Amino acid sequence: MSMDFAPPKYAQVMTAIQQRITDGEYAPGDMLPSETQLVREFGVGRTTVVRALQTLAMQGWIEREHGRGSFVKGRPESPADRLRPALATAEHPESAENVTDVRRVPAPRHVARLLGAEERTPVITRQRVVMRGGRCSAVETLWFPLEIALGTDLDKPEPLRHGVRHHLQTVKHLRFDHITERLTARAPTKEEAELLGSPKPVLGVLATVHDATGAVLLVMSVALPGDLHELQDVYSVT
Repeated sequence: MSMDFAPPKYAQVMTAIQQRITDGEYAPGDMLPSETQLVREFGVGRTTVVRALQTLAMQGWIEREHGRGSFVKGRPESPADRLRPALATAEHPESAENVTDVRRVPAPRHVARLLGAEERTPVITRQRVVMRGGRCSAVETLWFPLEIALGTDLDKPEPLRHGVRHHLQTVKHLRFDHITERLTARAPTKEEAELLGSPKPVLGVLATVHDATGAVLLVMSVALPGDLHELQDVYSVT
């Protein structure tokens, strides 16, 4: 007897939609095709499509609005995602309220070193804040080599609706392959302290994003107030 079992049809529909969201085909805020369109595309019944959409909504992938349709929220955060702040920083959509500064600056020494460039080489920096409960819960600073930012909207103050990763993939066909993160407890910079409203120590994440060749696409620094963030991991011991 064959032990290969096809997943239920509603699960197949879910998997296809999840993959499209993960790949950026359906970006946060986008409206999904209607139930009728999905029925036709997947060749299943309406009940199957409704069940798939209801499950996606319960899992946090989409939001369903009565009389309007289903809208993408994005890939839900998992416990593993919370341990990957750099990836979350690259994927979060921006808003006019959280982009605080965009400009061309000389690369600081530590950023230039990570980029493999000379100190004070011009880069584009993009600084943002994350608000939670009326309080700044993170300050994110991203540095882009000029050759990466050229031809994109990364040097413009307008918010990126779909986030940095999606923007680079869509506009310049650049794909993230791996990210190196270093976590330290440190004092905030003067600028970070002003945005956070506190000079208290932060959890600092310094990360480099690489393509498949190993080239660095950007460097990012994330300052997380220690009283708002904690690290937790679960792993097996063999």
